[in-house]
Amino acid sequence: MVDVTFITSLAMHKLFTQKLSIIVACFIVASCSTSATRELALGTPESVGMSSERLSKLDDVIQEYLDDGRVQGVVVGVTRRNKVIYYKAHGITEPVTKTPLPKDTFFAMASSTKPILGVAAMMLIEEGLISPDDPVEKYITEFKGIQVAVPTSAGNKNASYKKKNKNKGKNKGKGKGRYEKPADYKLVDVNRPLTIGDLLTHTAGLETGGLGSAVADLRRGPEETLATFAPRVAKGPLDFQPGTRWAYSGTVGLDIVARIIEIASGTPFNEFVRTRIFEPLDMKDTYWNLPENKLDRLPVNPNDKGRFIESPYYYSGSLGLLSTARDYMHFEQMLLNKGTLFGHQLLKPESVEMMSTNKVGSLFGAGKGGSGMGFGYTVGITLDPEKSRDPRPTGAFGWGGAAGTISWTAPAEDLTFVYMVRGPTDLPRKLTKVVMDAIIEN
Repeated sequence: MVDVTFITSLAMHKLFTQKLSIIVACFIVASCSTSATRELALGTPESVGMSSERLSKLDDVIQEYLDDGRVQGVVVGVTRRNKVIYYKAHGITEPVTKTPLPKDTFFAMASSTKPILGVAAMMLIEEGLISPDDPVEKYITEFKGIQVAVPTSAGNKNASYKKKNKNKGKNKGKGKGRYEKPADYKLVDVNRPLTIGDLLTHTAGLETGGLGSAVADLRRGPEETLATFAPRVAKGPLDFQPGTRWAYSGTVGLDIVARIIEIASGTPFNEFVRTRIFEPLDMKDTYWNLPENKLDRLPVNPNDKGRFIESPYYYSGSLGLLSTARDYMHFEQMLLNKGTLFGHQLLKPESVEMMSTNKVGSLFGAGKGGSGMGFGYTVGITLDPEKSRDPRPTGAFGWGGAAGTISWTAPAEDLTFVYMVRGPTDLPRKLTKVVMDAIIEN
């Protein structure tokens, strides 16, 4: 006689096993999808209100610079309305083999690193862990009592103290004698404490190439870290009174903010940036220290003078990143989306607005920016395209690096622009004009 109870139990067990297998499979697929590579959507220029014919002039302008030898290789990315409408590599990796330049080539970002630091700082400001108005000494006590170097002779007023040993061989200028030694000067107290906001806007007077920089004559050691360097920076002196001028602190000021981020968050700066910015944005090719298995994607620069920062343990907020056009397109698109990309909200819209709003009045225009430009937290902002030196639209914000890279976001036009190169020229400005002329529908 057949045991019906046994057969029924067997059938139920089989059904349960099948359902369990399906659930496990779905879980695996879901898990894999969350860690899979994420890409921006592709689109045609016409689908986002732009002209393919006009945008194709980018190719012609870039080719002119390639033919003239002004650039060797360029990668350009343009997005509008959340779609990639132009993403091309031009030129070669190096002149011997003339290998075509891949789109995933790594480039030295130099000061294009700074907006990454800006977003990291905005995260902590948003969370209430730090404030732009906070004195730096609140987090790094050694900054208490920092002074300003003031010339005592009329001939030294507003003097620029140039670095020695410039371009005289690999890694020169990083050891002794970085600056011409200043003559007559005195130290005076600051009118008010140095703040995080001063550092984020380059109005701190900290290592801006003036008298105080020459007196301090800072240099980083081969095993330097943010934690070891910041207290030495705190000895000063400053180049001018905080908040009174705009002067670029290219290699130091934002490193102090990076150290404050470490202290306030309890996380090493490189880990904070990796987990809070790079991973959510799938910036899989952005590093301070490039992995060995990716070195073949970094072209050899015949004019390379070596790393500006020799220590592999020093994760600068000012410079030093290596990245790709793809990764920075993700970064700029996040800012254009008011802090969100791929389902991850890195910043609130009001935080992006705070970062990209002019904080320095006319100080940036009177300094490096020129008329029609303002400065927010780590980014330059176009206030008046007719007066500015760049054809970006009103409200566009971003920054570039000494190696030539530039990226920016234009909220009014729902547009981003990323330009990767090795060696600065005026090409980005010409490409920007082409992009803006290609808009046929606002």
